[in-house]
Amino acid sequence: VQLQASGGGLVQAGGSLRLSCSASTLSFNRYFVGWFRQAPGKEREFVSGISWSGDATFYADSVKGRFTISRDTDKNTAYLLLSSLKPEDTAVYYCAARDGIGWSRQSRNYDYWGQGTLVTVSS
Repeated sequence: VQLQASGGGLVQAGGSLRLSCSASTLSFNRYFVGWFRQAPGKEREFVSGISWSGDATFYADSVKGRFTISRDTDKNTAYLLLSSLKPEDTAVYYCAARDGIGWSRQSRNYDYWGQGTLVTVSS
């Protein structure tokens, strides 16, 4: 499975962006998808995740109520809508796919990774 993350950019605080994660294979639809981010000098952290069916979603406390994860199985794509952005949301955002039972916020439990897309939020 090859993942391609896109949609990052420069936005002012309070603005919005939609990130996309497209997959190269139809089997992507059976994977749990997670979004992670890594700010300069910090460790990679879990942001959000969605089950293969889309029925279950998970968020880090820091983004709950501001970010929304979704997926379109017809398009083999997952999305992360970032709203009410803050300067502290500035990071490289990565999508990842997990081929296993259940969800995880641990990056080591994900099998496939996209290349990352940079989100910069100005104050």
